[in-house]
Amino acid sequence: MRKLKLVVGIGGASGAPYARRLLEHLTERDDVEPAVVFSVNGRQIWAQEVGTDPRSYGFPIYGHKDFQAPFASGSAGYRTMVVLPCSASGMARIAQGVSDDLLGRAAEVVLKEQGKLILCVRETPLSQVHLRAALLAAEAGAMVMPASPSFYSNPQSMDDLVDTVVARVLDRIGLDNELMERWGSQPAPLRREAGARAPARVASGEDAGPAIAGTISPFGRRGEGS
Repeated sequence: MRKLKLVVGIGGASGAPYARRLLEHLTERDDVEPAVVFSVNGRQIWAQEVGTDPRSYGFPIYGHKDFQAPFASGSAGYRTMVVLPCSASGMARIAQGVSDDLLGRAAEVVLKEQGKLILCVRETPLSQVHLRAALLAAEAGAMVMPASPSFYSNPQSMDDLVDTVVARVLDRIGLDNELMERWGSQPAPLRREAGARAPARVASGEDAGPAIAGTISPFGRRGEGS
């Protein structure tokens, strides 16, 4: 089986737990050949937010100025890259074709080889400069994918919440996964739980009046103007 050659770039934005969970998941797969590169700030933020030695995952890690890394050239066959997290300034440099470190060079290579580049931007709010950079990156062929977690799966821990982003990243890479419950997979229990929280008097329509009696939603009263 031919393994997917994947570059994991870890940029200088808060959000290192996203990268941690991605690497943890990749250790469980035998269909991927990951290579990891940090930006300078990315390494510092990893130490602050995660604290573990990234070498413990067993993947090769390349220095931010190591242009001898295989994925610094298109001939090595790396056609997929995710930057998670990606700072807004990192996205802007990639969009402009600036490759003053290995992370930027790897992104440039994936774009010029017409591969798949996913930029998981972790920044808020976004200025006009950021938005223009996002458009420019998308026009260059990158996918701009904000690291925005979802809540409909009712996450019970920070890792559950982080996994809602990592699962979508894996989807875009093309790797099947079961890191999160998918939309529509368990709609009925969620509705029943919401209904159980409604006050008994309101849920029964008592004192609601003839105009809205019988029109109570599981989330409260619903009448004119709602």
